[in-house]
Amino acid sequence: MNIVIWITIFLITFCFMECMAWCTHKYIMHGFLWSLHKDHHHKNHNSWWERNDLFFIFYAVVSMLCIVHHDPITFWVGEPMGIGILAYGIAYFIVHDIFIHQRFKLFRTINHWYAKGIRRGHKIHHKHMGKRNGECYGMLWVPFKYFKK
Repeated sequence: MNIVIWITIFLITFCFMECMAWCTHKYIMHGFLWSLHKDHHHKNHNSWWERNDLFFIFYAVVSMLCIVHHDPITFWVGEPMGIGILAYGIAYFIVHDIFIHQRFKLFRTINHWYAKGIRRGHKIHHKHMGKRNGECYGMLWVPFKYFKK
């Protein structure tokens, strides 16, 4: 398979996952599966694990299925798609869970305008504690919306 096509599919999948994350968050997490996402907004538990983490597991399973079931002839796009989903999941985990929510005490002293925009946008999102008005923006464009000099 041509490496350029493979990389293109990987990049398209990675970018598509940003749109998928936005749609999932707006229409599913703040929609009919609010019961799983609610504990992400209401920290009334003492556990490191949140029911909200089940969404991460769902996409991890989708990624693994694409990678495991790829076939050079019939489902050759499975590999770059699965790895694109995996790469987005890793990026999301680093930005959202480690950088923003500090589940691990890393990246605490980053002082860059883009990083500040990500934190500011997410903080504004978390001001809405209920199911309604849960609009958020993805990690690629939120800093531009909430950028302050």
